[in-house]
Amino acid sequence: MLINFFMALKKERVPVSFTELFALLECLKQNIVFGDVDEFYYLSRLCLVKDEKNFDKFDVAFAKYFENVEILDNLSAAQIPDEWLRKQFESMLSEEERKKIEALGGLDKLMEEFKKRMEEQKKRHQGGNKWIGTGGTSPFGAYGYNPEGIRIGQDGGRNQKAAKVWDKRNYRDLDDSIEIGTRNLKLALRRLRKFARTGSDEELDLDDTIASTARNAGLLDIKMVPERHNSVKVLLFFDVGGSMDPHVRVCEELFSAARSEFKHLKYYYFHNFLYESVWTKSHRRHSETTSTYEILNKYAKDYKVIFVGDATMAPYEITHIGGSIEHYNEEAGASWLKRIEEQFEHMVWINPTPKDYWEHSYSIEIVKELVENRMFPLTVKGLEEAMTLLTK
Repeated sequence: MLINFFMALKKERVPVSFTELFALLECLKQNIVFGDVDEFYYLSRLCLVKDEKNFDKFDVAFAKYFENVEILDNLSAAQIPDEWLRKQFESMLSEEERKKIEALGGLDKLMEEFKKRMEEQKKRHQGGNKWIGTGGTSPFGAYGYNPEGIRIGQDGGRNQKAAKVWDKRNYRDLDDSIEIGTRNLKLALRRLRKFARTGSDEELDLDDTIASTARNAGLLDIKMVPERHNSVKVLLFFDVGGSMDPHVRVCEELFSAARSEFKHLKYYYFHNFLYESVWTKSHRRHSETTSTYEILNKYAKDYKVIFVGDATMAPYEITHIGGSIEHYNEEAGASWLKRIEEQFEHMVWINPTPKDYWEHSYSIEIVKELVENRMFPLTVKGLEEAMTLLTK
């Protein structure tokens, strides 16, 4: 079974090897988990997945491969090993519950009746006191009442009397192109890294300390070096207001992740498109602005430039003089973006609008052409691709 599960993970492109599979097999051999889908899920994920970014792919593979645990209508008695049921039940029963089960004739009688009815029942049953189903007073089923029973297919206990819970385990069908959060954003941004030792001596240089101690006839000679920091320098431009309002939260998460990941980060805001000035404080954007020419002259060519915006606007806002909806711009926005591209060697545009909608927007197509198709969706996968491009 685990070999097929292993192949299912491979099919979903989870980078798993036989080393991780053998680790999982060893854990199962030691009975770390037994007969519980949830526990097996967490154990197998722990053993088989080495990077958090692959959790969603693992969930997809797990859900597809073990989807039969959610379909109990077609479950036969032969599919439920007697030894599994017995050990699992006994491990979960308190002394008081064991006594209650005796009311039905003991655990053996309970298991015998359960398997017998699974074999006899041919359809879904609602209510009553015998068949496995929902409602009623049968000791097997859901949403009913019996002081000693087995719950099947119920989200939670009603009377807290079941000897074993058989609940549906629903995993979200997610992918790293969909799920996003500050932690995942940080992981994606870390692809844009170039470490250098800067600042005061704060970190132990273990190799030099050992070598110096040896040269010093065994007397401890501690050597310190400056701590390593990500030396990449980033210019971050955020589109704010208007059509960007629905994307405020995810942009805040990106901003938070970027500030924690990059020591050398400068950020500015613009509305809809880049013109002759930008700002850092939106509430004072009409009185405290920064000239775009100043940015071009102030920052070196090795800065990585990242624009974040939905690129959704009237096309003339990009292509025409006076196209801005807030002021009269003496030069077209496209001209300013071209200057940025010529000044800095590496530039990308991150778009929070789902990629499926891009082809339906003329302005997005214009921006994509201006940035030479270096536009990426604001997803974990999109950010990883953008950061990889910026490192080249």
